[in-house]
Amino acid sequence: MSKLLVLLGCATPLFASEPANIQAWLKEADAFRLTADSERVDTEVRFFKGNRLDKTRRYEVYAQSGRRSLVVFRSPSERGQKMLMLGDDFWLVLPSSQRPLRITPTQKLLGDASNGDIATLTWAEDYDGRTVGESMVNGVPCVRLDLAGQRKGVSYARIVLALATSDHHPVAAELYVASNKLAKEAVFEMGELAGRSQVTAMILTDHIQHERRTEIRYLARAPKLLGPEFYNPAFLVHASVEP
Repeated sequence: MSKLLVLLGCATPLFASEPANIQAWLKEADAFRLTADSERVDTEVRFFKGNRLDKTRRYEVYAQSGRRSLVVFRSPSERGQKMLMLGDDFWLVLPSSQRPLRITPTQKLLGDASNGDIATLTWAEDYDGRTVGESMVNGVPCVRLDLAGQRKGVSYARIVLALATSDHHPVAAELYVASNKLAKEAVFEMGELAGRSQVTAMILTDHIQHERRTEIRYLARAPKLLGPEFYNPAFLVHASVEP
């Protein structure tokens, strides 16, 4: 048997049944970002210009299965605002308006953080793709996936995602817009929350506006189930959400 065939044979287990493997790996990666079907994630977003902190904002994100998220703005300058994601549809609710405003997942919330970034879209539900090899990323052995968005409501049309080969936690990602232009790079920080290893921060570096960085930090997670009425844009106009 030739050396080439031996090498191909050794590579087969990694790439065999590739679509099934990728979906399983993405579900494992998502589990480090969302730990329950219904939970509240206390989130802080910091926007830097160069090395200078420019703005800080606080949000409560209520995430549920079925691609439903409600973001409640908690900073004094934004108090009373809410953002709702239902599948591919996004709404912004302002305290000064009697009607919810339709928005897109790619619109910026703060700095380089988009609505979709804060609403914690899941990779397994929204993307599919292929493996493109293995490499060391930030000192971690990783498998690299080239993912294409499968829904119109995704924030990025394409993601090149690096997952740790050990347990498939997310390490880094290249985030591309519909024109296939690299818009951002993301680095994921791991830590311990609620007694288990989780993603505690996502650091976004802007490739369009240079020297800008946005840090999305997840301060706490807890199981939380909101009633179905809170996922109705019209109801949110007059409703308040208590922590």
